[in-house]
Amino acid sequence: MASLVEELVKALETEEKIYQTIIGYGRQKTDVLIRGDVPALEELTEKEQLASDELVSQSSRHGQLLKDIAIVLGKTEEEMTVTRLIELLDTQPEARQQLIAAKEKLVSAANEMKSLNEQNIALIKQAIELNEFDLTLFKSMRQAPETANYDKSACNTGSLLGSSGFDATS
Repeated sequence: MASLVEELVKALETEEKIYQTIIGYGRQKTDVLIRGDVPALEELTEKEQLASDELVSQSSRHGQLLKDIAIVLGKTEEEMTVTRLIELLDTQPEARQQLIAAKEKLVSAANEMKSLNEQNIALIKQAIELNEFDLTLFKSMRQAPETANYDKSACNTGSLLGSSGFDATS
């Protein structure tokens, strides 16, 4: 049982390190988004995806260790969580303390990553809105107002004023 708890602590610590790596990428992404550097954003996204795949793998290992611990303790898999295990380790203060520390670091890293992701989402939304505004502005600059020209049957011809390039200040 003790070796399973030690493995679980190591798994949680490894997860936290991966989160820290992803947080580093997230901080870099914030700078890249502000600069509008699309190639750098693509590169960071690839790195982030690889780290995320590693995180999923590590999380799966963490889940399997909890299942193994549940079997050893005669508990169901559903009721075995890290928090529940901490409660059950009241007779083993050293293992309990290691597990508490690993869990707190992991939760803190996950919260920091969530906050950083929310900030980057806001930056991306702002960039999209700015691009949409620019596109609308460019489209409106290319469109000339319709003239009030009518044909013989008194129907509007739909003619547009052209941009002749006439500049009154020249």
